[in-house]
Amino acid sequence: MSTKNIEEKQYLLRFKCDTKSHLTVLDHDVCMTQCPDKVCTVFCPAEVYKWEGTRMQVGYEGCHECGSCRIGCPYQNIKWEYPKGGHGIVFRLA
Repeated sequence: MSTKNIEEKQYLLRFKCDTKSHLTVLDHDVCMTQCPDKVCTVFCPAEVYKWEGTRMQVGYEGCHECGSCRIGCPYQNIKWEYPKGGHGIVFRLA
């Protein structure tokens, strides 16, 4: 039985992206002024959140839909919704 590292496992994930994000940063000023550690850039396994200049950039296209951002943001500043039907992550087993 072979064991795969996390990068190999993430390669098995496929995404059918919608044109509209299912992730929303509610107030970018909260990120800039109240959250010096930008913890969402650390706890997201898909590395969806990136701090760039004065804004949090959200690469929703690679979201694993784990919901960690719903509970991980200490300021409840991220709105997470399921992608609309037929979109989002597709798991492949290998």
